[in-house]
Amino acid sequence: MPPPREVVAKVKLQLPGGQATPAPPVGPALGQHGVNIGEFVSKFNEATRPQQGTIIPVEITIYSDRKFEFILKCPPASVLIKKVAGLAKGSGTSGRETIATITLAQVEEIAKLKMPDLNTKNVKAAMNIIRGTCRSMGVQVIG
Repeated sequence: MPPPREVVAKVKLQLPGGQATPAPPVGPALGQHGVNIGEFVSKFNEATRPQQGTIIPVEITIYSDRKFEFILKCPPASVLIKKVAGLAKGSGTSGRETIATITLAQVEEIAKLKMPDLNTKNVKAAMNIIRGTCRSMGVQVIG
């Protein structure tokens, strides 16, 4: 059995699915640890091709032998809310201005999608987390 590899660094990035390039932020973040950037970009793009263009958080574990592994996370809640509400961006004045509305069923759908990345196993609690994100973006939840 080979000896366990030593973890040198953990890098967290948010990249567009299927469209990552060696340009910043990927190049500088991985280059300083001696990782083969082209290999990471091709593996990431292949793994995220079905989610083309959606922002995907990725956690990259870099080992002492310059090899790496990465874990794909669910898209951020704000990205999912903007997609459902048809928005380009959230409100600049979230406490005073409502720029869109989404239904409780849509919030539940987003919460179920985000469950693996949230710190709860309860759907109601996950929905409350998503509702808080909606509130901070100026999106009203109806229903």
